[in-house]
Amino acid sequence: MTCKVSFIGLGVMGYPMAGYISKAGHNVTVYNRTKSKAEKWITEYKGKIADTPMEAAKDCDFVFTCVGNDKDLEEVTIGKQGIYNTMKKGAVHIDNTTASAVIARKLHANSKAHGWGFLDAPISGGQAGAEGGILTVMVGGDKADYDKALSIIDCYSKKVKLMGPAGNGQLTKMVNQICIAGLVQGLSEAINFGMNAGLNMHDVIEVISKGAAQSWQMENRHKTMIEDKFDYGFAVDWMRKDLKIAMDEAKKNNSPLPITKIIDEYYAEVQKMGGQRWDTSSLIKRFRK
Repeated sequence: MTCKVSFIGLGVMGYPMAGYISKAGHNVTVYNRTKSKAEKWITEYKGKIADTPMEAAKDCDFVFTCVGNDKDLEEVTIGKQGIYNTMKKGAVHIDNTTASAVIARKLHANSKAHGWGFLDAPISGGQAGAEGGILTVMVGGDKADYDKALSIIDCYSKKVKLMGPAGNGQLTKMVNQICIAGLVQGLSEAINFGMNAGLNMHDVIEVISKGAAQSWQMENRHKTMIEDKFDYGFAVDWMRKDLKIAMDEAKKNNSPLPITKIIDEYYAEVQKMGGQRWDTSSLIKRFRK
């Protein structure tokens, strides 16, 4: 069934995600703060541009947001030109932003009060996952809204799962980011150790990636880490934003995150080296300056 969909936020992730929804045959209206991005998008995909989030959301069955942080999310939802000014009853707002569980619960309550649905649906898989339409989506919200939106979310994903009530999608993403931070730091230390020991690290990874040490980070980042290239995915600035969200939540539920805190400080060092927009595997740069 063809649906009317709007997509707010055409960044590294949102741009191809909106594209997959369009390619699936849905009528897509896009909005991006930098209009040139939206203009470029409609040269590649079928759809139209709106001048404001409010205009984009009007009469749509599903409204997606994929923006930077809690503040950006509030602006495009409950702000003066936000989508909540025009969303129709029975529609569903699917938020792909990595944000706090607090804002997710706030938007869920606001949505329910006005007669439309809300799902916090952060994503994992990086730029490559978005461009390949194979993202993992962890969802919080009501099952009825999840069931209604699932076929649209499927357009850009390989795995989607309802994790429980509103906020649980964001909490699951926090777990994801905590895991990634530890994995990247371990991989950085291991590659640096191997290179200092005179090993051919491409050969080493070929062997150990078939055993218990295997991870997505190892499979997808080892080559570029060895080659000192860090333009292949999620930026350090965004990782630090995500880790702060996780550490703030950890204080609330009394979960010690000693290693995560240290790695966040390491990422701060990478930022000082000029690596704000390097991808997260750039932790290895601390060793190989």
